[in-house]
Amino acid sequence: MLWCMPTTRSAARRFVLPFFDDRIEIENPGILLAGMTVEDMRQGISKIRNHVIARVFRELNLIEQWGSGVRRIFSEALSQGLPEPEIIEVGMRMRVVVHLAEAIRPVQVTEQVTEQVTEQVTEQVTEQVTEQVTEQVARFLECLKQGPLSTREAMERLALQHRPTFSANYLLPALNAGLVEMTQPESPRSPTQKYRLIAPPYRSGRTRVEPEGCGNE
Repeated sequence: MLWCMPTTRSAARRFVLPFFDDRIEIENPGILLAGMTVEDMRQGISKIRNHVIARVFRELNLIEQWGSGVRRIFSEALSQGLPEPEIIEVGMRMRVVVHLAEAIRPVQVTEQVTEQVTEQVTEQVTEQVTEQVTEQVARFLECLKQGPLSTREAMERLALQHRPTFSANYLLPALNAGLVEMTQPESPRSPTQKYRLIAPPYRSGRTRVEPEGCGNE
């Protein structure tokens, strides 16, 4: 189902236009004027709610005569072989239901199409992640290929002395990018905490990130 709902000042005063598989519904705030019925509308009886708008529409030739619109809707549906439209009062709103000639069938997605879409999405995501991976993160990931490492162990392999530098440029970017995870996520400050790869480092066929090894800063 598809919704078309222009925003207004209040939800109760919204015009909504939902599209279903077998029908279209047009719902508008407001009810029929006193003394008017749905059957009166079908017979062409019209009562003007806003005389200023009605006069302007008539002078601009946007309408040909009062009360003809509803009759034309039913006549057109009949000539097209469609089910008769419905006009329903729903609380303080009016709803017109226009039935389609036949229900719209859901599109069958084949396995081949699914695989193609999956490959395209995977490639796009991979490229986006690769572009965000810095040289420092790539080197950190290269070190983790050998197994989980603690902060101290990772700094030694990266030849780093400054812990804040390691956290800001290596560890946190890798964690935020979803490339690395804690071995003890329930105890982030555990003295035995280590970090491991979630998946192999991402590489794009367009922008290739090649770690220089984990022995140099």
